[in-house]
Amino acid sequence: MSRPILVFDSGVGGLSVVAALRHRLPGAALAYLCDNAMLPYGTKPDDWLVTRIADVCCAAVTASNASALVVACNTASTLALRELRARLNIPVIGTVPAIKPAAMATQSATFGLLATSATVRRPYTDALIGDFAAHCHIVRVAADSLVTQAERKLRGEAVDIAEITHALSPFWTVAELDTVVLGCTHFPLLRDELNACAPRRITWIDSGDAIARRVAQVMIDVAPAKTVESAWSSAPTPALAKVLAAYGFASLEPLPPLPTSSPLP
Repeated sequence: MSRPILVFDSGVGGLSVVAALRHRLPGAALAYLCDNAMLPYGTKPDDWLVTRIADVCCAAVTASNASALVVACNTASTLALRELRARLNIPVIGTVPAIKPAAMATQSATFGLLATSATVRRPYTDALIGDFAAHCHIVRVAADSLVTQAERKLRGEAVDIAEITHALSPFWTVAELDTVVLGCTHFPLLRDELNACAPRRITWIDSGDAIARRVAQVMIDVAPAKTVESAWSSAPTPALAKVLAAYGFASLEPLPPLPTSSPLP
């Protein structure tokens, strides 16, 4: 049996990365993991998150017999990659905000970062900006509520356009801003709504294709897709199963029991 590439996110945001992987590696077997019982990650304590992320991912890697783990979550990547790589003996590919591509794309040296509150304030983000965009003016906006809006959209529920408009409003006070980094994998799922709420043309940049390119580099031998690709969830529901099925994951299973080291914060 082929060993899949396991894509992990706190919710369905990682499906934006799944789409990029299917485009770049159309024959690869994929599996999906979402820790939706603890959504959103961006509001949880850092120390608790490191333990939780490692426990959840290790359980799902074992259950899926994954050949690699893609951490399709900016918050998880900026916190837990070291712990995951210490505990797993497979490649672990992380996600970081697309600061470098945005610095190259902006025509005005002014761009925005739209992310969760955890990613916006993370020292890792500061380091990326220092390394690749020190010459730019960057408007940072925390928009944890948009994670919920993306989850609602994929469940077929109404999206709150007023909430998206409000979240984006700090960007429009800076006339030179022409580019926005989507620093959460949930946010590309709202691209149509983001465009509709923007008062001028904006270049939206996410990390999906960069992650897919990195996976293709790391996974020289990619296993062919199985007939049934599976997903795991910490809180499986029929609505979630329907969303995942639309992305090719025909089977949704509950996570195996986790260690007692990851209780509720």
